[in-house]
Amino acid sequence: MCGRFALTATPDQTAALLGLAELEDFPARYNIAPTQPVLMVTAGVPRAPGSNLPDRQPMLVRWGLIPAWVKDTREFPLLFNARSEGAIEKASFKAAMRHRRALVPASGFYEWRQAGGKKGQPYWIRPRHGGLIAFAGLIETYAEPGGSEMDTGAILTVNANADIAHIHDRMPVVVDISDFARWLDCRTLEPRDVVDLLRPAQSDFFEAIPVSDLVNKVANTGPEIQERGEIGPEPEKVRRQKPSADDSQMTLF
Repeated sequence: MCGRFALTATPDQTAALLGLAELEDFPARYNIAPTQPVLMVTAGVPRAPGSNLPDRQPMLVRWGLIPAWVKDTREFPLLFNARSEGAIEKASFKAAMRHRRALVPASGFYEWRQAGGKKGQPYWIRPRHGGLIAFAGLIETYAEPGGSEMDTGAILTVNANADIAHIHDRMPVVVDISDFARWLDCRTLEPRDVVDLLRPAQSDFFEAIPVSDLVNKVANTGPEIQERGEIGPEPEKVRRQKPSADDSQMTLF
């Protein structure tokens, strides 16, 4: 799962990673959350012959994909993540997997060690050697009942690698720079041709840094949320006990 991430690189650094001619200026963002606008990049349209730049297009997309067939968004869940294992066939994602694959630049992401079904210790998870990465993303343009259109998107996830598994069982798919062109090529490559890219990052690629619970609040957007925090104690496992005859009517099982 990936419910928060950060993009703190400069526009020039981000453009260089993604092979863009330029990007409009934007501030560092330390706590990007679902429903907020996020930067995604698609293959775009072909450039003029002789150009030495990829034909890629940056877009601001609402983080939370809405399929085109949804009638009432109030009754539809917020799809900010897409499980890569079923994205090719699942109705919510298969059109985007075929026609609108994207890259999502990031400096890293946040994850929480679960404790009794609740969010526990938060971690800032970043590339061990620094630098920018790009998540695998999907884009869907949703036509609202009033006639206006809204670009929406999701981040693909996969089973966590050894760096993350002790914190959470899922992690975002990281696309290697050498695979950017393949992932974005929706004109000649079908989903089955790029499914091999939907894999966990290599072991030791990420480092997980415990941080304070400041990141839990979307209103906290400064660099202090990435400062190292104390690691809380491991949550104690609650042992299930068989209900007695006196209290069995207060239980569901």
